[in-house]
Amino acid sequence: MAQLRDAATGAVIREFGGHRDLLHDAELSPDEKVLATAGYDRSVKLWNVADGSLVRSIDVHNGAVFDLAWHPGGRLLASASADETVKLWRTSDGVRLDTLNQPQGEVFSVAFTPDGKNVIAAGRDKRVHLWKLESIDAPAINPPLHARFAHESPVTAIGLSADGRHLFSAAEDRSLKCWSVPDLALEHDYPRQSDLVSTVVTRADGRCVIGRMDGSLDEVRIEIDPVAVATTGTVTAPAASAAVAAATPAATEEREPNDLPSQATSVSVPALVKGTVGRPGDADCLRFTAKAGERIVLEVDASRSKSKLDSRLEVLDVSGRPVEQVVLQAVRDSWFTFRGKDSAQSNDFRVHNWKEMELDEYLYANGEVVKLWLYPRGPDSGFNVYPGDGNRHAFFGTSPITHALGEPAWIVEPLPSGSRPLPNGLPVFRLYYENDDDPMRRLGSDSVVLFTAPADGEYVARLTDVRGFGATTAPEDYAYTLAIRPSQPTFAARVVGKDPTVGPGGCRELEFRADRMDGFDGPIRIEIDGLPTGFAFHGPIEIEAGQFRARGVLAAAADALAPDDSADKAVKVRAVATIAGREVVQEIGTLGDIKLGSEPKFTVTIVPAEKSSVVERPGEPLEFMIRPGETITAKVRVSRHDFKERIEFGRDGDADRNLPHGVFVDNIGLSGLLVVEGENEREFFLTAAPKTRPGRRLFHVNTAAAGGQASPPVMLNVLSAEPAVVSRAAAASADR
Repeated sequence: MAQLRDAATGAVIREFGGHRDLLHDAELSPDEKVLATAGYDRSVKLWNVADGSLVRSIDVHNGAVFDLAWHPGGRLLASASADETVKLWRTSDGVRLDTLNQPQGEVFSVAFTPDGKNVIAAGRDKRVHLWKLESIDAPAINPPLHARFAHESPVTAIGLSADGRHLFSAAEDRSLKCWSVPDLALEHDYPRQSDLVSTVVTRADGRCVIGRMDGSLDEVRIEIDPVAVATTGTVTAPAASAAVAAATPAATEEREPNDLPSQATSVSVPALVKGTVGRPGDADCLRFTAKAGERIVLEVDASRSKSKLDSRLEVLDVSGRPVEQVVLQAVRDSWFTFRGKDSAQSNDFRVHNWKEMELDEYLYANGEVVKLWLYPRGPDSGFNVYPGDGNRHAFFGTSPITHALGEPAWIVEPLPSGSRPLPNGLPVFRLYYENDDDPMRRLGSDSVVLFTAPADGEYVARLTDVRGFGATTAPEDYAYTLAIRPSQPTFAARVVGKDPTVGPGGCRELEFRADRMDGFDGPIRIEIDGLPTGFAFHGPIEIEAGQFRARGVLAAAADALAPDDSADKAVKVRAVATIAGREVVQEIGTLGDIKLGSEPKFTVTIVPAEKSSVVERPGEPLEFMIRPGETITAKVRVSRHDFKERIEFGRDGDADRNLPHGVFVDNIGLSGLLVVEGENEREFFLTAAPKTRPGRRLFHVNTAAAGGQASPPVMLNVLSAEPAVVSRAAAASADR
């Protein structure tokens, strides 16, 4: 039973019964005309305060209802339940507008921000969840913006400051924390409370009061820890220095004894050192000098030269302590599901809590850091990690390793070295300048460290065999060459799949890839000149910043003639990038032997779907528009000439031909994007992840059917983001 009492005298004004079991919450509407109650009987009831009559009963939850919250406008009610959901109700008629089902345990507390723009909830999964409220009148997808791991035990209560800029959260372990809103950054961790905090209330004068289970009350002040502010900046790579070719230094020999940093052989950068790990457990130390911010590359050549040495390379200070590179604070817990991973796999990373993860977030597991590249594409898939295909890359100098089923993993945020982040209930990992395999996989099992000196001074490179092995009879068996040189950011681009065959009136896909060296991460433009008469390349195209490939389309006119050898040799393919403010041009050859094939058995085009937002300009590709977090539709249309079979355009990441990073062909199912027998069209969906960068980019579809055929490209214009956007995880997990 709920009672309405006079605040001055405590006298009972009215009682509200009707629940069959324990009552958990009672909340007055903002205008104080309606009382909402809920409890263990799974029912939400609305009462007329004036006469105590029941307005309506809502009985949809599958578990006890622990908490209620009114929207500031009074037209919307939120209910938090043991069924692991928050439901939003239109109070005028009791219609359910949305079910927020991202929590992974009972939800104990829910609140609207004072401006009415967000919903916040927390409970047994130890997280604070924040959603953007899209509509208070009609059913809508209300996207989750954050799921912040907050406490080491279930969250028992949350409460907002009067201005809505700060959130208090309390947990079963008696912890109390303050978070910024809406980004949910930890601002202060209060001392352990004398008992469990069961409620947080904002008074009319703006002060916040907590109530504990022992009956005690306390006012809490908003506190922002300056340490938290100082250590939560993102880590970015230092600006690339100019890629100036350096003369190869004369090789020097390492001198024994040099097992200890105090015995290290001194070298001047650039240096080329030849040596041998001469006995099991041997270590070779080399001392060099660097200035603060200077980027130095330390690169081993051993296994590539048939040495038995499996190198491990570290950078130490002169006293022998490892130099810290970055601090990784875990913000979300996870583990590997379905199966483990070998040290090469870049696809099918199935991990727990994947719906809370976003593209380009870092995933840490047992010393390796990978970066999420593409979302799971269906019930039988997982994330792809960088570079998107082939052998996976590791980040922050870590080495790819094997991971077991059930092995713990965490989404981590990088902080500057030396940071002391506020505790959030999850681990903090400190990474040092060291590895035993090239993180980018170019050098096989040889080590390479990209070192940024934290201060002026001397440093020590320490080289060992990762297994502790060494030469016992033949020193050359464990020989190595170690280069220590200034960083020279650059790239090496190439054409994949030369010698294209294109039928008259048809199109063929071309692919271009780039290896990135010494930290170069910028965009690379691909240009083609001198194509034979009747042939055209739709470009230029760009390998995006941080990415490793781009795909374009070579088209042949209906009246094109077969090119001869001289026409093939006249083709010039070049890659252009700006490095440290200087334009770098690489001539990467020709397309090989361009052949004119037979007339295609079908041709393919991309056309607007019924509700597509497109721009048509004479002589230019059709232009589709999309915003980060948005899904749009398009159609693939086939003109069949002599082909009746099904035409497959790929599945998983294969259907995404040159789309901007973060945009992908969505909702394609297990069979992928295809046009079946007897049909000539198929609608498909394009979804842009929240982190997709604005810009314009040509894309197409491609099929291997009937010898291969691509569509002429169309343009995708990624517009700037709205104030808040729908995450891919939100759309995938919404329960309507």
